[in-house]
Amino acid sequence: MIELEQARHRLEELGLGQAAQSLDAVLEAASNSQSTYLSFLNELLEAELKERQRRNVEVRMKLAHLPYRRTLQEFDFSFQPGIDERLIRELAELTFIGRQENVLFLGPPGVGKTHLAIAIAMEAIGQGLPVYFVSLAQLVGDLRKAYEENRLDKRMRVYLRPRLLIVDEVGYLPLDPLAANLFFQLVSARYEKGSMILTSNKSIGEWGELMGDPVLATAVLDRLLHHCHVVNIRGRGADIGSSSQYFRLQFGECDWGIFGRRNAPGRI
Repeated sequence: MIELEQARHRLEELGLGQAAQSLDAVLEAASNSQSTYLSFLNELLEAELKERQRRNVEVRMKLAHLPYRRTLQEFDFSFQPGIDERLIRELAELTFIGRQENVLFLGPPGVGKTHLAIAIAMEAIGQGLPVYFVSLAQLVGDLRKAYEENRLDKRMRVYLRPRLLIVDEVGYLPLDPLAANLFFQLVSARYEKGSMILTSNKSIGEWGELMGDPVLATAVLDRLLHHCHVVNIRGRGADIGSSSQYFRLQFGECDWGIFGRRNAPGRI
């Protein structure tokens, strides 16, 4: 018993708190199964590792500023039968982040845009990726304050650092010229350097009015949609496709020179 307490104390001194807490249970299980010493040690270290991973996820969750937690398992795809569930689950595999691509969820309030964005964010956090969540109103308000205090570059880095930045509620409030310009600066700075997920209740055709400047809106969309998965949720249905498919749905066959520097991208 003295040796057991000494071992527990030494584990605690080494900062292996969960291993110390699990020592009795792991030791008993090893004794009952006649495990080898190496197997016993691995079980003890596994308990410590799992607890550290759990704490790390909790810390990253707090740093991400998620308003609440939602998972894909909690999303009712039967309520939105038009959504391509396979594509959403592919996005949750996070390969789009490795390619610095964006995701744009469009649709009226209450169709699950923010739920899906948060669910993908939680998958990213679970994989150890830095994530940050912010509404557009909070974002431009924060950047405006930094601009007025002559510290915009420093504050902008907060939104450039995460591998995945989620900007929620794009379109709920119109942007004045300064706010629109600050949003453009952020999108431009993250272009092909970090992924973004945006949710909006406005169709792409309405972004010029939202930003109060069709030319600036075109510049923003050019960068967002170059490498982008657009999920357009219309009530109980949705159309999902590449940015080029979405533009054809909104505008018909059009000259992509209107919207960007490049030819229409194919399926990303």
